[in-house]
Amino acid sequence: MLNDLVALYSDSVALFSASVFALGLVIGSFLNVVIYRLPIIMEREWRAQARELLFPAEGAANDAEGVAPERFSLSMPRSACPSCKAPISTWQNIPVISWLALGGKCAACKARISVRYPLVEFATACLSAWVAWHFGFGAAAACALLVTWFLIALTVIDVDHQLLPDSITLPLLWAGLLAAGAIGPIAGSPLPVSPWDAILGAAFRFVTGKEGMGYGDFKLLAALGAWLGWKLLPLVILLSAATGAALGIAMILLRGRNRSTPMPFGPYLASAGWLALMYGDSLVSAYLRVSGLHR
Repeated sequence: MLNDLVALYSDSVALFSASVFALGLVIGSFLNVVIYRLPIIMEREWRAQARELLFPAEGAANDAEGVAPERFSLSMPRSACPSCKAPISTWQNIPVISWLALGGKCAACKARISVRYPLVEFATACLSAWVAWHFGFGAAAACALLVTWFLIALTVIDVDHQLLPDSITLPLLWAGLLAAGAIGPIAGSPLPVSPWDAILGAAFRFVTGKEGMGYGDFKLLAALGAWLGWKLLPLVILLSAATGAALGIAMILLRGRNRSTPMPFGPYLASAGWLALMYGDSLVSAYLRVSGLHR
């Protein structure tokens, strides 16, 4: 049965892409949970640690009285409407379809549900299908899908909170190193890279002494280096810097944004990393031809 499924997906990239599109909708729904809950979990952990440092007696008293903090994780409590706290049933939680069926409103209180939820789900599905079509069935597609899902979560969290959580960037980095060691280079595919290229890519910031980014951005760049290798990182930096500069100037001119206002760099870095993942070698070759460095 499994061998038949593998053969079917290997022979039909269209079927594989369609299946990955459906999977991407489900993954996008989960990413919405991560994007919303992970920053709250981190904030609660920071507050709890601060209370323990500043008021150790209070924590000891709570332990003695058996007072346990409300459990809040990626799986608990059950999803509910932010306005009326009504639980969201299974049929109300079908990616994209439920939002459209409900008219973008809560079934109980009719409060509006942000359009970003179905957008994240649909974007995840489209990018996942794009990856599947580009790489075809195999280990390279599985690796590229994993990187894509991580980058989507990091992008939206950084837009919302100017934060790139270690709980996402560091597993992405280690996964890249493990993939390089366990799978190694695949003929005709940009990833995984060789273990040596992955290690040099992860250490790129320390090797080059590159400055100008936040620590979260350094870790994301290291994670991209572990997956793409050190050779494509200059392209990632160039693309992200150019995109960030262009959008920053546009926001200053169109919205009158102050130049001193901090802007999250993670989305530009993630976008550039994804483009390098998909078309890195082609972009480098095109640049060399245009610049006259390669004939």
